[in-house]
Amino acid sequence: MSKKLYVGNLSYHTTEATLADHFGAVGEVVSVSLVTDRMTGQSRGFAFVEMADDRAAQQAIGQLDGQQVDGRVIKVSEARPPAQRDDRRGGRRRY
Repeated sequence: MSKKLYVGNLSYHTTEATLADHFGAVGEVVSVSLVTDRMTGQSRGFAFVEMADDRAAQQAIGQLDGQQVDGRVIKVSEARPPAQRDDRRGGRRRY
């Protein structure tokens, strides 16, 4: 079963390919998702990497947490499930 990891403190120049290379050296990478700003398209400084299995994910955390990638010391940890969001939208209330 695949395991999703959070990767933080990324350089704004880090690409999905760079992350796939680093994590691929540790184990099989299923997917890489670099989070970007909707308006500018610029990286927000974090990503999610999905590893093929739990063993590969634990190895990635152990080996890559605290390592330098593109001049920044990255933080690698197990991703938390997304927070429950309220369906209400902003704006004025209509009576």
